[in-house]
Amino acid sequence: MSRVELAGVALVTGGGRGIGANIARELAEAGMRVAVGARTLDQVETVAAEIGGLALALDVTSRASVEDAVTRTESELGAIDLLVANAGISGPPDPLADPDEWWHTFEVNVRGVYLCDHAVATRMLERGGGRIVNVASSAAYLPAREGQGTAYAASKAAVHRFSEVLAAQLAPKSVFVFSISPGLVKTAMTEGHFPDDAPWTPPECAPRLVRALASGDLDELAGRYLHAEHDPPETLRSRIAEIRERDLNAIRLRRE
Repeated sequence: MSRVELAGVALVTGGGRGIGANIARELAEAGMRVAVGARTLDQVETVAAEIGGLALALDVTSRASVEDAVTRTESELGAIDLLVANAGISGPPDPLADPDEWWHTFEVNVRGVYLCDHAVATRMLERGGGRIVNVASSAAYLPAREGQGTAYAASKAAVHRFSEVLAAQLAPKSVFVFSISPGLVKTAMTEGHFPDDAPWTPPECAPRLVRALASGDLDELAGRYLHAEHDPPETLRSRIAEIRERDLNAIRLRRE
């Protein structure tokens, strides 16, 4: 699949650095008008200035902040065609962390995704279509590892299941919801948590997958769990029928 050109408006949360910033750059390079939101305004201002986009101070745990960001994006750039709900935190490493700290991970990773999806999807439904990419993680399904905190993995499992169920409800109304894992990418969030020889994912994989999803060529895979490195867009198109027929790219309990 070639790297398609795009049009329209995208909102990327957690876009001040790392994966979110690279996704914003990719979408802008493809031709979209991009709003970049994050809590740290100077970071998103830098990214927005680089791509000719809109910088937004955005706290995804606040419904008012999310609604303001969506309203401003649509007022200044136009109706949102693509939401990339990327904002997230790693959470505490202690499996029995302080309950408030543990729950804060869900406030950012789950409530934040829901608030952004809710604000944007309701508008998309009124207009008759759109696309949403929720950034989950392979921590949602990989076997537990020593030293792993419980908050992050559980929150990302919730993001994926939410995305799958929402996709089933909204796809008939032409709003397509995707759940992706960017892979293990070297970012400020992963720094120090994994060894240098870990199976790192090239940072360009997630932006390229989001670009392909934004094109509409992969709408039949809405609700599927797509891994940026293991499900490259150049092979996904040819696998759509197989994935749907065999119920692949889904987290399922299978009994023999």
